[in-house]
Amino acid sequence: MLKVTLKDGSVKEFEQGAAVEEVVASIGSGLLKAAIAARVNNRVIDLPTKLHEDCTLDVLTFDDADGRWALRHTGSHVLAQAVKRLFPNTKLAIGPAIETGFYYDFDTDKPFTEEDLTAIEKEMEKIVKEELLLEKFVLPRNEAIEYMEKLGESYKVELISELPEDEEISFYKQGEFVDLCAGPHAPNTGKLKAIKLLSVAGAYWRGSEKNKMLQRIYGTAFVKKSQLDEYLNMLEEAKKRDHRKLGKELDLFSLHEEGPGFPFFHPKGMILRNTLEDFWRKEHRKNKYQEIKTPIILDEELWHRSGHWEKYKENMYTTKIDEGDFALKPMNCPGGMIMYAREMHSYRDLPLRMGELGLVHRHELAGALHGLMRVRCFTQDDAHIFMMPSQIKEEIIGVAKMIDSFYNLFGFEYHMELSTRPEKYIGTVESWDVATEALRDALDTLGRPYKINEGDGAFYGPKIDFHLKDSIGRTWQCGTIQLDMQMPERFDLTYVGADGEKHRPVMVHRVIFGSIERFIAILTEHFAGAFPTWLAPVQAIILPISERQLDYAKKIAADMEALDIRVEVDIRNEKIGYKIREAQLQKIPYMLVVGDKEVENGEVAIRARKEGDKGAMKVEAFKEMILEEINTKAIK
Repeated sequence: MLKVTLKDGSVKEFEQGAAVEEVVASIGSGLLKAAIAARVNNRVIDLPTKLHEDCTLDVLTFDDADGRWALRHTGSHVLAQAVKRLFPNTKLAIGPAIETGFYYDFDTDKPFTEEDLTAIEKEMEKIVKEELLLEKFVLPRNEAIEYMEKLGESYKVELISELPEDEEISFYKQGEFVDLCAGPHAPNTGKLKAIKLLSVAGAYWRGSEKNKMLQRIYGTAFVKKSQLDEYLNMLEEAKKRDHRKLGKELDLFSLHEEGPGFPFFHPKGMILRNTLEDFWRKEHRKNKYQEIKTPIILDEELWHRSGHWEKYKENMYTTKIDEGDFALKPMNCPGGMIMYAREMHSYRDLPLRMGELGLVHRHELAGALHGLMRVRCFTQDDAHIFMMPSQIKEEIIGVAKMIDSFYNLFGFEYHMELSTRPEKYIGTVESWDVATEALRDALDTLGRPYKINEGDGAFYGPKIDFHLKDSIGRTWQCGTIQLDMQMPERFDLTYVGADGEKHRPVMVHRVIFGSIERFIAILTEHFAGAFPTWLAPVQAIILPISERQLDYAKKIAADMEALDIRVEVDIRNEKIGYKIREAQLQKIPYMLVVGDKEVENGEVAIRARKEGDKGAMKVEAFKEMILEEINTKAIK
């Protein structure tokens, strides 16, 4: 008999070779119906998998991230099966699950049309109704290659050929369809109760522009139609909030052929950007950070020393200066190392917190560029904190609290993830274990829930990532705290301890906004362009009904400008209704209508962006009200 320990700590006994689904069925038929996969000894596996040793077992449903992944991975296979049924000559590339659904890359002679997508989706629905079992089998590498060659799947042959010769290769079969896959999957296609194909796009095989362009079909899957409807409604809302569309309408930024991936910020966009940066600087001064600025171009040798060249060179821009090899910085870290090393430090100087709004350049593929979300140059709000090992916990907690205060200000909910040692890393396992436990200890002290993200740390150290949730439920990874014991070693950084001896400092890399450009894009979509008054490029606009009130309007504007209120006067010879509609489209927080009555009484008639007509108010009272809103950074 084998013992299976369940999530609640209870233990059940089963015969050797019992399937996971038997264990789930013994817990309850309702759970079996909802189950998609299981986590056995921390490994996600299929429900039909047989058990041969004592283990821990968690049942995974669509409510679990790994359960959703398994279901949506099954969705990609159903998509591929439907395409092969309708377009038999199509060759299969890869088809993973992604956070919001799945995609599959296809090599086909003609582009898929909207009509094709409709037909494919209908065929997928048929496959779901067939409730085909997903059956896993394995073959030796050579037989696996022969098997895929017979099916004419050259992309699969290429993938298998790169695997070790002694490795067994796994496949999944559903009906007449077979695909190369490591799994896991839902037990049958009937689990996909609600599916939708969303779009088709071009994608290079293996992400390289040197390879053939394939067609990538994106889709999503849920276990309830209501969940799918909710998601599709969110996508429609997201289209309205698209920062590229709003950036143009609100005159914030633009992108041009002369600089693909290099954004141009307009005057109004610069007001928004500078307001964020001014706030960043003020908060960092309060938290005892020193601001620095390091060069954009640095010697290539520096990037070899830091380890970036080995891990990141394909994303770096290089140039020659005075016959020497240089690179545009993709990260600010090495410059921060130089700033620390310029003088000897004592333990009394630590922690030393250095912040930088540093412009970095990274080569992104043209197909990956997306508005301000994915660009080739952006400003990171970096900080590098140098400390003694005994100060790690306190500093991590301090940074986490600072990040919390930033995100609460903008109305973001968030969750944290602790990412551990990746496959490719620098340093020793021992130093990684020390760093990881230090982060874990700080998170436990904070008392907030967090998720372990195995193997997703930076190459130089473990990290805590902050994932924001916006107003329509999407998540964005922005802030990060990365603990680094490797870079100080590589740059031979030291401090003099209380014992008079030299010691190695520990370093934290951290960002809050992440990228200023990307954070602006997220804010634009979060607020749908209707920024809080303190952030709005134009905080109030004065709308005279006729030329008779123009001098009065200009005097009010001058008084408000003297108080640093961002105000405009609409001097156009247009009807007041037209002016109000235009101001609404520009999402200006306050519209101040002035006619003869307002001039006579020293008032303004206020229309708020959300509340509409708020009636007349004395000018002085309005100034006090808007200044209070600006100074408290209120969100309405």
